[in-house]
Amino acid sequence: MNKTVNINLAGIFFHIDEDAYLKLQRYLEAIKRSFTDSQGRSEIIADIEARIAELFTERVQNERQVIGNKEVDDVITIMGQPEDYLVDDEIFEDEPQQKTYSSKRTSTTKKLYRDTDNSYVGGVSSGLGHYFGIDAVWVRLIWILLIFGAGTGVLLYILLWIFVPEATTTSEKLQMKGEQVNISNIEKKIKDGFDSVSSAVQNVDFKKHGDKIKEGFENVSDSIQEGVKKADLPRQSERIKSSSSSFFEAIGNIFMFFLKLFAKFFGLIIMFVGAVTIISLIISLFSLSFLDSVHFPGVDFYSVTDTSGMPDWLMSILLFFFFGIIAFFVFYLGLKILISNMKSIGKTAKYTLLGLWIISFIALSITFIKFGLSYKEEGSSIKTEKLASIKANDTLTIRMTNNDLITSSYSRRFHNFKTAYNDNDEKILYSQAIRLIVRSTKDSVAKIRIERSARGLDFDDAKNRAKNIRYNFNLANNELLLDNYLTIPLDESRKDQKITVTVYLPEGAILYADENTYHYHSNDHYYNDILDHNMEERHLKIISNGVECLDCPIDEEFKTEVNIEDEEGNGLQINEEGIRAKSDTNSLQIDEDGIKAESETIRVNIDDNGINITTDDN
Repeated sequence: MNKTVNINLAGIFFHIDEDAYLKLQRYLEAIKRSFTDSQGRSEIIADIEARIAELFTERVQNERQVIGNKEVDDVITIMGQPEDYLVDDEIFEDEPQQKTYSSKRTSTTKKLYRDTDNSYVGGVSSGLGHYFGIDAVWVRLIWILLIFGAGTGVLLYILLWIFVPEATTTSEKLQMKGEQVNISNIEKKIKDGFDSVSSAVQNVDFKKHGDKIKEGFENVSDSIQEGVKKADLPRQSERIKSSSSSFFEAIGNIFMFFLKLFAKFFGLIIMFVGAVTIISLIISLFSLSFLDSVHFPGVDFYSVTDTSGMPDWLMSILLFFFFGIIAFFVFYLGLKILISNMKSIGKTAKYTLLGLWIISFIALSITFIKFGLSYKEEGSSIKTEKLASIKANDTLTIRMTNNDLITSSYSRRFHNFKTAYNDNDEKILYSQAIRLIVRSTKDSVAKIRIERSARGLDFDDAKNRAKNIRYNFNLANNELLLDNYLTIPLDESRKDQKITVTVYLPEGAILYADENTYHYHSNDHYYNDILDHNMEERHLKIISNGVECLDCPIDEEFKTEVNIEDEEGNGLQINEEGIRAKSDTNSLQIDEDGIKAESETIRVNIDDNGINITTDDN
């Protein structure tokens, strides 16, 4: 059973085994004796103690752990032995001795610090220059490009200024440059500082201090000569040989190098993504356009906000916390990958951000659940009117019309509501969710069918919302003018309100569709629309389930199209690709490949290879 001692090393409290304490005490006393006549002795010893305390802290897992001989030996190995611990039989007492320190060569990893000794603002650029091994001028040039080019440099610089610690101690300044933090380097660093001050004073009067400078150079020359004399080349050769890595170790080192390089690159990418996201969210929040700026597939945040009755500003704040905190931790993760010694934001900040994110997540979840339930059913309100002036052989022109106070574009957009003012200066909500369909009819007069549809909590709720949709059309001089927008009251929830306009024209009538109808009748075969793409600005004669172009150029690829099919696919289809007829028991297909006909017992195939007829028996 060993006693433990409580010590205070560089302001840090440690529990240490008594034997380890005695060894550490002897080691520190030897260091102090070796610097008896050194300039800056107190600063050197203080930095050495601070470095030892830092190494102990790295090896202590919890507050109750006791430091033993192993931890002290590890620290001595890293820091090196002072000259009082070394005995060399080849050195005679009358020969001048140089201070030497024996330390184990360990790989040194650079750490990112802010270099305030060579800074203009916060020392970020100088620190990055040391970390990446480039001149700080190039780093500052990159900042200028980011600030005036991408616009993200200011916030990124401020965040690095906050999170990257300043190199204040000698140990941190050595780590910043990738140098080993041992006795020799600490002494050299501090002495360099004193030499810099001394040089500044010497430059004031060169004549007065010329002899001292000459003497200093002579001492350095003598030291170099003595070092060369004492060099044991065979011993150094053995050390190099013993410390060299094997082939497989070298391969492993190369692999780890590229792995670390990839990790740094990945950290840089996610840090940049997080920073850009945070900047975008902040700009959107303060420009009062957050709900317009944040896009999520299939989600209209305005509709969600209306459904819950939540104010737009509160929804914006909840979304800002939800996405912004995620982006912040993505940015923070990228910084942690790049900067191994980055200052922690602290438990208070972490728990506060986590709490805000959980609150926003719960609030948004409740809101979206409520929105989903209120979107469950679809209801519609249908009104059909006859266009008495349009009969067979008459010509009907269909044109979309707009209101410049609301919108001047001719584009169909579903799930997209915007605000505008009508002719009475009333603020309204409008949408361009308009679908135009043209079909033929056996009736003698034309008719128009306006279907207003919306979604709601139940069928009655959806139908009532559909009835509140306002949509207008007008027929004058055989010209049908259709509004290119619908409107709903400002206090109405946005629940997928849309308009479907179906125009039924008698066979023999002539249809002329204006070019601005193109986007509104862009439909697939499901709607059985006989007005197909690129049929605008043409006179089209209505035939049974199709049209015939009266003024199309001969070389234009435009043909009569017939499409009569039931839900099971049985019926007749005629288009530019050929003819296809199908019933429950028979089928016929005529196209560029030939003719194929099938019944229950016979199959006929006519193509370039000839005629092939097969039956069930043959």
